[in-house]
Amino acid sequence: MTDWQTLVDPATLATALGHADLRIVDARFAPATVDDPDFGRRAHAESHLPGAVYADLNRELSDLSRPGLGRHPLPQVADFTAALGRWGITPQSQVVVYDAADGSMAAARLWWLLRLLGHRRVAVLDGGLAAWRAAGLAESTQASAYPHAPAYPGTFDMTQVADAEEVGRRTGEAPGWLIDVRSPERFAGQAEPIDPVAGHVPGAINRPLPLSLSGGRFLPPAQLHADLLPRLGGHAPAEIVLMCGSGVTACHTLLAMEAAGLHGARVYAGSWSGWISDPSRPIATGDVPSAAQ
Repeated sequence: MTDWQTLVDPATLATALGHADLRIVDARFAPATVDDPDFGRRAHAESHLPGAVYADLNRELSDLSRPGLGRHPLPQVADFTAALGRWGITPQSQVVVYDAADGSMAAARLWWLLRLLGHRRVAVLDGGLAAWRAAGLAESTQASAYPHAPAYPGTFDMTQVADAEEVGRRTGEAPGWLIDVRSPERFAGQAEPIDPVAGHVPGAINRPLPLSLSGGRFLPPAQLHADLLPRLGGHAPAEIVLMCGSGVTACHTLLAMEAAGLHGARVYAGSWSGWISDPSRPIATGDVPSAAQ
């Protein structure tokens, strides 16, 4: 089986169904504006890709008991590696993750967490379940399970994760190093439907997540590269920090950068909800250029 490390299209995945190394994970989760934390689990039970197991953003891809680290703090590594074992995922597995559509809730989050463990054979289904269905491909209503494995060996590489202290130290740097992928309205502080404080981190630029997409699927790598590179303000990709509201949808833009060949960017795990947990941290409002000039 080919090593898929960023994206895989539905037709290609369909040809690999049943392969011994393949593990498919359904990471569907309702957006934060929808008050239904069990949306994804119920939708999975109704129908899912053949063989797919379910990963819950709140229960398995986050640890909500960790205060001050945003709405979706990283899971404890022991809990996450144990969950991978329950899903039958080993260092040899080719993992494919999907959600309801473009990968932002929360397929790219699981993709990123596996990469923090050093697992590279993991990809997001481009277009998600919507693209799978548009292609007329088979689904299943049967409960799925892979043979259980031991807890995945390893620990998170925290050098790939930015924290509030680093972000605070770097707020005076030339623009382009910190990219906020939330909507322009939330970034500017004009609307905030989720978090208690509106605005953005001083020095951040805004590149809304949908700019990576066309028709619910990722733009070709060359187009992603052409759009993303000018926004970095001359910074190397490895100097870039990505953020969003809670550290989930930022992973989607990290995936876009990796697909575009712009390797090494990191995610501020706490993101905006973590930043505002300390009222002493500075906040900016108003429109700023979406790309460094």
